[in-house]
Amino acid sequence: MKLFIKKSITHLMAASQETEKTLKRTLGVGSLIALGIGAIIGAGIFVRTAAAAGEHAGPAVTISFLIAAAGCALAGLCYAEFASMIPIAGSAYTYSYATMGELIAWIIGWDLVLEYALGAATVSIGWSQYFNNFLETFFHTHVPFALSHSPFEISTTTTGMYAAELGTHGIINLPAIFILFLLSLLLIRGTAESAAVNNVIVIVKVAIVLMIIGLGWHFINPANHVPYMIPADAGTVKTNTGIVNYADTFNHGWLGVLRGASVVFFAFIGFDAVSTAAQEAKNPQKDMPKGILISLAFCTILYILFSHVLTGLAPYKDFLVQGKEASVTYAIKTFMHGYTWLSSLVTIAILAGFSSVILVMLLGQTRVFYTMSTDGLIPPIFAKLHPKYRTPYKSQWFFFAFVSIFAGFIPDSVVGEMVSIGTLFAFVLVCLGIMILRKTDPGLVRPFKTPIYYIVCPLGALICLSMMASEGLENWLRLIIWLLIGFVIYFGYSIKRSHVRLGITDIPESDKNNKFID
Repeated sequence: MKLFIKKSITHLMAASQETEKTLKRTLGVGSLIALGIGAIIGAGIFVRTAAAAGEHAGPAVTISFLIAAAGCALAGLCYAEFASMIPIAGSAYTYSYATMGELIAWIIGWDLVLEYALGAATVSIGWSQYFNNFLETFFHTHVPFALSHSPFEISTTTTGMYAAELGTHGIINLPAIFILFLLSLLLIRGTAESAAVNNVIVIVKVAIVLMIIGLGWHFINPANHVPYMIPADAGTVKTNTGIVNYADTFNHGWLGVLRGASVVFFAFIGFDAVSTAAQEAKNPQKDMPKGILISLAFCTILYILFSHVLTGLAPYKDFLVQGKEASVTYAIKTFMHGYTWLSSLVTIAILAGFSSVILVMLLGQTRVFYTMSTDGLIPPIFAKLHPKYRTPYKSQWFFFAFVSIFAGFIPDSVVGEMVSIGTLFAFVLVCLGIMILRKTDPGLVRPFKTPIYYIVCPLGALICLSMMASEGLENWLRLIIWLLIGFVIYFGYSIKRSHVRLGITDIPESDKNNKFID
């Protein structure tokens, strides 16, 4: 049993050629950069920034962003080399198949469900909270706490829209499921149409972020930045999901900053989602590296400036109770006097911004499973394309249902942490993959080369591993359980149907009728 059998890069390149049986190549470099920014700027900057500052890093969340950005930048260089060299859908899954073999590729592909599918779930939960703010601001109503929160949450606030619902248990997060449904419909309609919508959203939300940074800078209270890191004696804070004790190891000081980096790391996962669209890029060899690296660099600068302003506006403890998922609008309304109109505008922009993140995450997930399905590792239904739009529409509906379970019934803190550790694991393997391929196949044509790879690759893997180490035992157990479920599927189904093992290099004649293409 060859667990590490590899997929030929020659075959991969042949598979990347567009035909009527494959995904359409419709995306230019501008759309790829916009896809990256669309996925990156969203839940991370508007939700996870406040969560990391409130629970772990305090004002030093800016340093957390720098650590996370360093790991992402190093991994991003590796992604750029892979994406230019193997320009087909599948992202890290495909790269691993060509470098480390089928078992590792399966682990990566299964792990990417944590990144993209649960990433979409996390952001849709944040979207739900801001949707309620939108309803409250413009229509003086809101979706009841029980119908906009998971069963694991209890209302503890005595102010704001849920004040009268103190002690109410959540039942289901209906707004989160609603936005997932709408965006799934859009993605089924077509990638080019989805990218066009995303481009407009990106322009709007970047403009709003720049406005918050510019106007909010004048309202920064220097006292909120002192001390810069959370001290061990900062006490405790009661939240909807429990009690935060700052004396805990990863809730103060440098270790708190490192844990904060693993939390805000979620904010960067969009850049690698760009690589899942490689088979829909017009000129992937040149444009994929640009899309990945430019979007990552641009968003890193915005994140650092934004987190500095946000933690300067409000005390970090406020983000755990009064602000929560909607901490940005809370900070503006409470501390930027005279700019209530900006908080209203921000609510609309954030709703749009979150939508673009969910859009790219759902796109990325179905493209990974599309490739795994064409390789025979998962059922062929995931590779069935719409007869008119040439999008994997049945896969899209499956993931709408799957993601809705997490979005509707699990708190965002739990889902977000699962996303972070899953993504970090994928990044580690991508960094190692470049090192392996440079040794095993140095003669490959590489339109983009990772500079000083012998330093960049191991350093990127090391930084990502250090952030994984700070995730805590509970998250490691979730990852292990998830991988064990994946092994059951791989050894029970995939290993018997792998096209590489069966010597299949094209779609079998028996599969051409209503298997991969409708």
